[in-house]
Amino acid sequence: MRVITRLLASPVTIGSKASFNTSPLALLPPIPLYRRILRVHRKKLPGEMRLLGDEYVRSEFRAHRNVENPIHIVGFLTEWQLYAQKLEGDAWRGDKLDKAKLEKMSDQQIGQLYELMQAIKDKSEGSDEEK
Repeated sequence: MRVITRLLASPVTIGSKASFNTSPLALLPPIPLYRRILRVHRKKLPGEMRLLGDEYVRSEFRAHRNVENPIHIVGFLTEWQLYAQKLEGDAWRGDKLDKAKLEKMSDQQIGQLYELMQAIKDKSEGSDEEK
């Protein structure tokens, strides 16, 4: 992912819900953001969820490594930063996907979301059978 420093240095308002701080926040560069997400996973998620989350984050950051479109870079980093903030604040438990975001997703993104849902279901069913 090619980072354009002037995009990261300018404040961007993130967060759409009242529970989030909607003041302008500078986006973190990709590597510090990636480390922050893995650190939050280590602190907040149970073992199996952490493994699944770490694997997913790793694959997404690798897939977007060579993106050069500034709009895509800002959108990608903004969403992952929101994700990290949600995990840090424990606001993610029982939270549902925003309908507006779902409508903006491409067919490929919806397919990825479905695959993630299936992986989570398979892991939870596997842990239930072990008990």
